[in-house]
Amino acid sequence: MAKKKQTPAAQSYDKKEQVTLKDQLGGDVLAKLQQAKQGLVEKEEQQAKAVAEQKRKEKKEREKNMSFEELLNLYGDKTSKY
Repeated sequence: MAKKKQTPAAQSYDKKEQVTLKDQLGGDVLAKLQQAKQGLVEKEEQQAKAVAEQKRKEKKEREKNMSFEELLNLYGDKTSKY
């Protein structure tokens, strides 16, 4: 496949200093966005911890309600023969 040649306008644009979104936004707006991002990350971590804790509690409750036979089948005879 042949490579496409860039047009002169595209070549001159590449040579110019490109303006990023960070440059276009004001410092206070950028700081607010970063703070909002940090808040969302923390909220997501808290939700993940809550879900893990809920699963742990549910597993413990299921084991609590199991009969001796079910527990024996689940965990087996793991004691030593001595």
